[in-house]
Amino acid sequence: MPLSLLDTFRVLASFDPPRGALKGAPWDEYVDWAIAQGLAPLAAYNLEYRLGPTAAPEWARDRLLAVYQGSVNDNVMKLVNFKQVVDELQGRKLVLMGAAAFAEALYPHIGFRPVLELQLLMRRMDVDGFAGFLSNHEFRPDSVPSHSGATKVVTDGRTSISLFSDILGPQRREQALGIIERAKPMKVYGPSMFRADLEDSVLLVCLEHARQGYDVPWLSFIDLRELVTGAKWMGGVYSRPLDIPALLARAAEWRLERALYTSLSIVARLFPEAAADATAALPPLRRATRELLDRTVVGPISTPGQTSALRGLERVRRLLTGQ
Repeated sequence: MPLSLLDTFRVLASFDPPRGALKGAPWDEYVDWAIAQGLAPLAAYNLEYRLGPTAAPEWARDRLLAVYQGSVNDNVMKLVNFKQVVDELQGRKLVLMGAAAFAEALYPHIGFRPVLELQLLMRRMDVDGFAGFLSNHEFRPDSVPSHSGATKVVTDGRTSISLFSDILGPQRREQALGIIERAKPMKVYGPSMFRADLEDSVLLVCLEHARQGYDVPWLSFIDLRELVTGAKWMGGVYSRPLDIPALLARAAEWRLERALYTSLSIVARLFPEAAADATAALPPLRRATRELLDRTVVGPISTPGQTSALRGLERVRRLLTGQ
């Protein structure tokens, strides 16, 4: 029986894909979609080194492998350059979020997780000072408008850096400061760099999903899968079980219970092996709310091949983020 696009995604998004599972895969449909979703590097590695040369047609392996090699080089360039910039910065507490914080903590190889931009959370009083510090390294304000909620965005023409302060909105500045206070040292980037705690990282991923109306690369759902399941393939800061009571308490405090429910429900649908962990962390919403989210967001977004954001994006954003 031919595989569906979803079946193919599940096999090639696994860190331990089963051999012989790709017979009849829809390669013409999968390859372009996977590249657009940020999935090509991990898929290429699995095809080249885990599943063997006969698992996919040569043209598909070649296209995916080219993206993988480019991802490795691009990630190394961005992260090494960033380390050189911030390595000796003293006396600050800057929290690296998103792809740059996940690439080496959730994924067995740094090249599996493309880093398109860097995201940092900091106290409001530090934004202008850090932007000024970056200006000494050829970073200038980005002329492209940001829809991420960042306070400021700078770029050197190769790497974009988004600086966040009131990431939870102006009404929840104390809660945002809590993220900074709980953050763990990320010593590889020097004494001023930190990484968000596990429960905070889960909620920040869900917040980004909601703000974008779930029009996000499917790679982000792999991020969330690994966070929720305790990064079992690694041995680092995220390799522990979720503190579910703490997660749910913060979700309620940040008014992100609906976003948490939606993102975890998508992970449960996409990855059967993660369903138990994701379901155990679902917040206790009213039945009518759950049914509405399942019908209008979870179901459509869990269908691969969707190319557009949800209808009524602004209404969805407000519903899911309380902002």
